[in-house]
Amino acid sequence: MSVTVRVPAKVNVQLAVGAVRPDGFHDLANVFLAVGLHDEVTVTPADGLRVTCAGPDAGQVPLDRTNLAARAAEALAARYGRSPDVHLHIVKDIPVAGGMAGGSADGAGALLACDALWGTGATREELLDICADLGSDVPFSLVGGAALGTGRGERLQPLDVGGTFHWVFAMAARGLSTPAVFREFDRLTEGSGIPAPVASRDLLDALAKGDPDALAAAASNDLQPAALTLFPELADTLAAGRAAGALTALVSGSGPTTAFLARDAGSAERVADTLRASGTCRTVRTASGPAPGATVL
Repeated sequence: MSVTVRVPAKVNVQLAVGAVRPDGFHDLANVFLAVGLHDEVTVTPADGLRVTCAGPDAGQVPLDRTNLAARAAEALAARYGRSPDVHLHIVKDIPVAGGMAGGSADGAGALLACDALWGTGATREELLDICADLGSDVPFSLVGGAALGTGRGERLQPLDVGGTFHWVFAMAARGLSTPAVFREFDRLTEGSGIPAPVASRDLLDALAKGDPDALAAAASNDLQPAALTLFPELADTLAAGRAAGALTALVSGSGPTTAFLARDAGSAERVADTLRASGTCRTVRTASGPAPGATVL
């Protein structure tokens, strides 16, 4: 018997970052939108815990117990007093180290798949509690849709979305370390008064109305200057997307994937075609959101 779970990528339509906390994390106002790029995680009973991976950039995915999918299996097994004896096979389609929560998605997918395989009967709240222990983005990967994440992003408030938003994602030639981007944010903002992060009312209204123009006007990412300092070439990709007609262009999360909001599906394809020809990125994908969270297939 095996269980397969499909889990979506995310884009941050707003990422407001507060000052570093004593625990090393930052308070966030993180408006997540799940989009239709997916990883699939299949769990099968085995003699021990094993991780394999296939798909684009699979060679960059750790196959040891640092992988969030392995950690999720171990955490659920420990809570229910059993051994995490499963083979976890991940089929990647979410960019690796791209700021779209691919690793977090795999953790959420493995958690839900192991829960179904083992029949633990865990409540949604228990699963979300484990997700929060695994990482800041993992709870959203489980629930999907759209949500405001506060704290370090793990405390979620579901958000209404009044329509479908069409996105183009440009993948860069190399990755960016999320901790390195936050360290650069701290360096760039050292000595300045950083306000407490709050969600933009205009942005939440734009999501609720399904208004891409208003969403484009309100979208923001406080980590973007840090990402651009560490990876200056991303500025060329952002400029190419804007010139192609994107309503807005921003770094996705900690990067280096760049995200472009389009008015409709046709506009998204035109932006994607221009970006592919621009020579400023490695690959380009289109996707729409919101998308469902982790789902047993």
